[in-house]
Amino acid sequence: MRERFIDAYDPFVIPYMIGYVFVLAYLVVALVTVVKNLPVSDRKKMFRHLFSYKIFITIKDIVADCLLHVKIWKKNRLLGYMHSSIAFGWFMLIVVGHIEIFFFAPHRINLPYYPIFFRYFMMETETTVGGSVFFFLMDFFLLVVLSGIALAMIKRIRRRFFGMRRTTRLKWNDQLGMYALWCIFPLRFLAESFTSHISGGGFLTRGFGMVFDWFNQFMNNDALIRPTWWAYSIALMVFFLTLPWSRFTHILSEALLIYMRNAGIRETSKNNGYAGVEIFSCSRCGLCLDPCQMVSAASLRQMASVEFTRNTRLGQKKKALDAASYCLMCNRCVQACPVGVNSVQLKLNLKGSELKYAYPHRYDYVEAADASSANASVWTSILQEGERTAPVSSESEEKPEVVYFAGCMSHLTPRIEQSMERIFEAAGVRYTFLDKDGGICCGRPSMLSGDRAGSEQLVAKNTEAVLATGAKNLVCSCPICYKIFKDTYKLEGVRVLHHTEYLLQLLESGRITVRKSSLRGVYHDPCELGRHSGIYQQPRDVLYRLLNLHATPYEEKDALCCGHGIASDMPYKKRRMIAKDALQKMTGRPTDVLVTACPSCKRAFAEIGSTRIKDIAEIVCEQLVDPLRTERNGR
Repeated sequence: MRERFIDAYDPFVIPYMIGYVFVLAYLVVALVTVVKNLPVSDRKKMFRHLFSYKIFITIKDIVADCLLHVKIWKKNRLLGYMHSSIAFGWFMLIVVGHIEIFFFAPHRINLPYYPIFFRYFMMETETTVGGSVFFFLMDFFLLVVLSGIALAMIKRIRRRFFGMRRTTRLKWNDQLGMYALWCIFPLRFLAESFTSHISGGGFLTRGFGMVFDWFNQFMNNDALIRPTWWAYSIALMVFFLTLPWSRFTHILSEALLIYMRNAGIRETSKNNGYAGVEIFSCSRCGLCLDPCQMVSAASLRQMASVEFTRNTRLGQKKKALDAASYCLMCNRCVQACPVGVNSVQLKLNLKGSELKYAYPHRYDYVEAADASSANASVWTSILQEGERTAPVSSESEEKPEVVYFAGCMSHLTPRIEQSMERIFEAAGVRYTFLDKDGGICCGRPSMLSGDRAGSEQLVAKNTEAVLATGAKNLVCSCPICYKIFKDTYKLEGVRVLHHTEYLLQLLESGRITVRKSSLRGVYHDPCELGRHSGIYQQPRDVLYRLLNLHATPYEEKDALCCGHGIASDMPYKKRRMIAKDALQKMTGRPTDVLVTACPSCKRAFAEIGSTRIKDIAEIVCEQLVDPLRTERNGR
């Protein structure tokens, strides 16, 4: 092979170089901005990670997630192929192009445009094994990319072909970037095909070049060579110039997100630094749309997470705040995201930065935790009034085994706390009922609503109250209370349990005995207990002992939300629509009872239909075997 032009330059490279320089400048400015917004400790983590052996794990993850899109493959194979064929195929065209330059024109390696327009500047004078291999590889990867582009076009027209009921709606900036991307590789294919009779080509470009030659009576290939290379260069420029303002920003930011995540950097309370990279890493692939029940059941598409990230990226704060305030915080979108964007935390950050969106209930009357304060005596009296002792012990000095916290929503569904008290007594558990008379909130609702100051007051005072009991176990009936006590409170020496976990312990230790009924039931995984806390099996292990439990398609990570998220400002009518849709889907087959483990979920579903809704504690209480009653019946 030899050079076709001595100066190795043509004016059509100018548009490409404009886009190339712009993207490089944008990358430098963006990276400096991200690092500047990071705390000093996170900057150190980024630097240390670069020289750690874990950098090889990061490289593997970047290849798997940014080029091969393995996570999308696992969720949707056809969609996975579409993404990976474009990303990996384009990457390989660049890599093989540079290798080709190294072999055949090493003195041109300093020209950034040369690998991109190699087929124009080089021509084949003789057949070589090396040239044939490169021709084949370049045509093969070009074909791979073209197949992905074809699928992307089909997805825009027939999304159900990919098993998707919904896909993202694109604004003009996204559309411009998308159409430019769609044009790049077909134009490259045409340019290389028109040039193939001069510079050579592989099975694809040479074959179609011969076809175009056959039509020579209608068109002159030589006359079309430079216009198509110009069009190819302009398409690249348009794509690069729209990159920072379109959905394709994720191409640049996703690799950085993986690097930062593997370096141990996490979200803070503000949407800058790491959180900012997360926002720009959303590819708007649409995989989170179908799982979002605000979209599928309540027709609130504008409130979906993809709209939240887009509006945040574009600086449309009012729209982003509206989406954040409606969000149920169920985590279904986070579960579906192949990039791992924690949109729930991003929404909390935004709400927390806007005082007008703070939790409306104030806790200014709660003093800071201080054992010497006058308020401490009030809490002591609450503890004494709430204390309950099982009949097995007469030592009043003995510390309780368990401190029980029912939670606000359990007080609105009193059968749950009544059932737990009955179970404690049947098991001979010495316990203290911390919020027997209501007390104050755990702080999770105010935290979910963005009121961090209010939640910190509650956390401090509740920590004092729990530690004052001396109990080694804190049992919560509400998954929301359970999560904040477990993840946010610093309760040294106290084990935090949801009542499903504690009930299983009582059953396995033999402290309580139950009988199995003939009821047919399904179990609903509450969002806070399941996706947020990872507790899936313990409730099922309890229910297998109580009734005939059958599975549904909506279990564990795929569980449906009840629609009554405590931090959501969604209208009640929309909430009912979500609850009704979820209940119908879960009880599609004959069901006697739907069992849940969250008072809010129980209340939401109980308002909808005729299906019996029970908390797991109620089922255990109903099926308890009373030793005294059994003994009397035996006599």
